[in-house]
Amino acid sequence: MIREIEVSTTIQPYEDLDLVVNSVRSFFPDWNPDLPSRDGGFPSNNSHEIIHGFSSSLDLFLDAIRRQSILDTALDAMTIDGDNSICEFSISRLASMAGKVSFTLGERVFGGSIDVCISGTKLLLWLESVTWHEGRRGVPRYVGDDISMQRDGRYTEWFDKSGNSIRGPD
Repeated sequence: MIREIEVSTTIQPYEDLDLVVNSVRSFFPDWNPDLPSRDGGFPSNNSHEIIHGFSSSLDLFLDAIRRQSILDTALDAMTIDGDNSICEFSISRLASMAGKVSFTLGERVFGGSIDVCISGTKLLLWLESVTWHEGRRGVPRYVGDDISMQRDGRYTEWFDKSGNSIRGPD
């Protein structure tokens, strides 16, 4: 199903290249970008640069979203701008240094972001299956359903103020 996993990040002039690379490798350990040469002096003569490379696996990333119990959020965030052949999403680089996944939705992120582009076939179905959990037996979820997060990241209510499901009877 997955053909390619491209991972990129922007390194700012003031950032330590090793720390940036290690933050990305916390979820994509085989990520091997073409690294720029950086001036370590002060003041820095470096410029911001996008570094990118490929990874062969999403395993550590998927393990992290399972441990954090954010599978529904992950499904929504990974597919919000996706289709069956390509899905692009971003996560916080700062959170990744702590082994956590925090999705970013187009905003400028303190500490930078890791941009992930997955390409393949039947990606939406594959993402639904790798983010599946027991709770979906009671509240089924699928890409683009009426309880997905909104494009700007705001949540969609599942229950009214009295605790009744707003989805109606199943």
